[in-house]
Amino acid sequence: MENEYEVPSPHEHALEEAVEKEHDSLTQKIALMTAILATVGALISYQSGNAQNEAMFLKNESILKQSQASDQWAFYQAKSMKSHLDEATAALATDPEVKARFLADKAKEDTERLEIQVEAKKLQAESRKLGEDSEAKLRPHERLALALTFLQIAIALAAITVLTKRRWLLWSSVGSAAIGLVASASAFF
Repeated sequence: MENEYEVPSPHEHALEEAVEKEHDSLTQKIALMTAILATVGALISYQSGNAQNEAMFLKNESILKQSQASDQWAFYQAKSMKSHLDEATAALATDPEVKARFLADKAKEDTERLEIQVEAKKLQAESRKLGEDSEAKLRPHERLALALTFLQIAIALAAITVLTKRRWLLWSSVGSAAIGLVASASAFF
């Protein structure tokens, strides 16, 4: 039985060490890049969640104001109907005192109705403004979510680069990270 042993030459040994050193250096750089991307991703995630929460709060306030405006419009309709009833009753009344009382009630209802109308329009305008503010707050959230997706892809590609030792994947990772950073920056412009 013949035992063969492979004895590497000093040149082969030096080459293997150089490749291992280069790989370790690349691995360290990728690990650092991944840590930075994860930190940036966490910040983007926070900003995205914050924008979404603010948008939801503003939308809820908008709905509340619209509900209050609807209540005011219903009150306006009730006052309008009461005014018409007072007017009709005054027209049918034969006693001047009764007629005067119903006309005074009609005038009071008309005054209150106009105040209610002003309040209802004000509440509708506030609701509309809050709705627009909510939409404006939500726009950055969508871009930040897209940016976070690209950063996560970059982190995954970086991990695959370390495992497979394929340098071209590193460039894909860097490209994805760049797209994510540009998308996150565009969210605020």
